[in-house]
Amino acid sequence: MTEIKPLKYESLEGISEKNLKEHHDVLYAGYVKKVDSIREDLKQASKEGVNATYSNWRELNIELTFALNGVKLHEDYFANLGGDGEPVGDIQKFIEQDWSSYDDYKADLAACGMAARGWVVTAYDLDDNRLYNFCCDAHNQGCIFNTIPLVVLDVYEHAYYMDYGTKRMDYIQAFLKNIDYDFVNARIAEYELEKRRSQLK
Repeated sequence: MTEIKPLKYESLEGISEKNLKEHHDVLYAGYVKKVDSIREDLKQASKEGVNATYSNWRELNIELTFALNGVKLHEDYFANLGGDGEPVGDIQKFIEQDWSSYDDYKADLAACGMAARGWVVTAYDLDDNRLYNFCCDAHNQGCIFNTIPLVVLDVYEHAYYMDYGTKRMDYIQAFLKNIDYDFVNARIAEYELEKRRSQLK
């Protein structure tokens, strides 16, 4: 069984607890349950007659990626909230190397946030050994393989509409003020990205 983890609802600047709880809790729990349901269905699903146009096997496997990424992205989104939005340590160094300044990084992230239909992920590309912001139109559209997600921004309407209506950019600016860069640095340390980067110089 996939674990439903408690999502972190810290006091945030410009993002209400009501907006976070009323929408994300229900969606997140639904994705977790659907992952388990699809995995059970796959145990019984026929592998006969499978094709890329339509088959039950194909549909179950495709929708598993949607549900499972819905779980993982929501967990990371909440995990990277609750800070003061000021980068320090390794992530500050990475940002300054890859964007020249934190302001440039924020502008890039915000532009992606306005362009994407679902998510923006700041990820470390293990092949290029640098950070990129990736636009994802859905949980399973826009994800790049061989990358480590470090900052996850939800830009689906449910993430901001209660607080900001159609003013998505105001929500993005509020998100930037609440990024927990201690969490980001912990992930950099977990995957030894600073060591990896320094060895390639």
